[in-house]
Amino acid sequence: MKNIINYEESLNILNNFFLEEKIKEKIFLTNAMGRILANDVIASENSPAYVTSGMDGYAIKSEDQKLSSLKIIDKNPAGNVVESKVESGTCIKTFTGSLMPEGSNSLIPVENVEVIGDCIKINQTVPKGFAVRDIGENYKENEVLIKKGTQIGFAEIGVMASLNISQVSVYSQVVVSIASTGSEILDIGEVQTNKSQIRSSNHLTVEALAKKAGARTIQMGTIKDDMDSITQMMKTALNNSDIVVTTGGVSKGDYDFVQDVVKEKLGAEVLFHGVTIKPGGPILIAKKDNKLIISLPGFAYSSTVCAILYLLPMIYKYEGSTKKLPIVKAKINQDFPMKMKKTVFTACNVKYEDGQYTIDFEGKKQGTSAILTNLLGSPALLIQAKDSDDIKAGDLVDILLLNELN
Repeated sequence: MKNIINYEESLNILNNFFLEEKIKEKIFLTNAMGRILANDVIASENSPAYVTSGMDGYAIKSEDQKLSSLKIIDKNPAGNVVESKVESGTCIKTFTGSLMPEGSNSLIPVENVEVIGDCIKINQTVPKGFAVRDIGENYKENEVLIKKGTQIGFAEIGVMASLNISQVSVYSQVVVSIASTGSEILDIGEVQTNKSQIRSSNHLTVEALAKKAGARTIQMGTIKDDMDSITQMMKTALNNSDIVVTTGGVSKGDYDFVQDVVKEKLGAEVLFHGVTIKPGGPILIAKKDNKLIISLPGFAYSSTVCAILYLLPMIYKYEGSTKKLPIVKAKINQDFPMKMKKTVFTACNVKYEDGQYTIDFEGKKQGTSAILTNLLGSPALLIQAKDSDDIKAGDLVDILLLNELN
C-alpha cells in the first residue's frame, strides 16, 4: 500500500486524473435544465437588431422639446413597422418594444406629456436618446454569451430561446453506481434479526449527493462482507458506470474486503489509500481503465463528508462543468484549537448577516464520525488545514457551505 498522503496531495492527484474526451449529445432546450453545456453559445445576431423603444411614449426629435407642442401623426404598436417619419414639430406614439420611427432620436414617456386634441404638450423634458435601445444593447453578433461547462439554468434557457436554439449540445450525464458493504448493515425495509445490525443510510445519502451534482445513479444497495459478492458487484458497476462508490470495508480489519477486491481481484491502479484528514482517513481511490473507484469509510458522517470532498469534484470533472465546491470566508464566534496534524472538517452552523458569513457550534455533537445529524439545519464544514494555527474567536476561517452544493 502506498504511504498515507495529505489532503492537498490527494486533490492534486485527482486534478491530474486524465479523462478521455467526454461524450456530447443534443437534447431539446426544454429538457436541458441542470445539464452541462458542451459548446459555447454565440450570438448569431445583434439584440436588438434595430433601434427600439424602451417604454411607452412619443418618439420625437430631441431638439423639438423647446416647441410649445408637437403634432401626433401616427401610432406605432409593437410588431408593426410604421411608414410615417418624425419630422420637426411632429411625434409618433410608440410602444415598448416597437422600432423607433425614422427621424426620431428620443422617446418622451406618456407621463411627461399632456395630450391636447391631436397634439402633445411637454411638461417635463428628457435627455437626448432617452428610452431608446441601441442596436446590440443586449448582446452583439458573435459575442460569446454562455461558455461551455456552464450548468444550464432558467436564464441560460431564456437566452438560448431568444437565439432560436431549439436543440442544445450538452455533455452526457456521469453515471455513478453506489453500494454499501458490511454484513452488519440493513437496507431500508429489511427486518433486524439481531441487535448488532444497523440501518445503512450511506448508499442513499451518497446517491442523493450524486444526483444533486447532476449525475445519473445506479443504486446497488447493501452488499454483505464476502469477497465474491463484493467482486461481482464491483465488476457489474464498472461495466455500467463511470464512477463506482462504495462505503465501508476500507480499513485494516479482518472483514474489510473492499480494499482487497480493488487491489487484487479487479487489478485497479490505486491512486491513494489513506489521507491525513478527519473524518475519513481510510478513503481509497483507484482507477480501472477510464473508470474511477471511490471507496469511502463506513461511518455515516465520514462517508458523507468524503463524498462531498472527493466524489462531487470528480462528478464535476467527468461532466465537464465549471462548478466548484462552495468554499467561502466566515467569522468564527469562539476559540477553536488545532488538535491534530490533519486537515480537519468540523460541522458548524452558518449564518449570513450584514454582508458576512458567521459560524457557531451550538447544538453540534462531539464524538464519533457517525453523527450525521450534525449536518442538519444550516450546516457548513469548518476547514482547518493540517499546518494551521489555533483559531481565535473573531478570526476569518474557511468554510464549505453544505446547503450551496450543486
